[in-house]
Amino acid sequence: MNYQYTVIFEHDEEDGGWVAHVPVLHCHSQGDTREEAEENIKETIMCCLEGFQEIGEMPPQENDFLLALN
Repeated sequence: MNYQYTVIFEHDEEDGGWVAHVPVLHCHSQGDTREEAEENIKETIMCCLEGFQEIGEMPPQENDFLLALN
């Protein structure tokens, strides 16, 4: 199955690094550059999805999150 998630990138002005958040999965990662943060968050997302698979649950979708807010 193909999953698509919103990723929010924030630049840390103090240390110059980048933080990446996936709100619907409640996961985050970081990197010294935006490109590194992007690669790291991809790995983090894959690990999170594998975790859902291991416990036999479907991972949340963006629409699930949006519906919960209504």
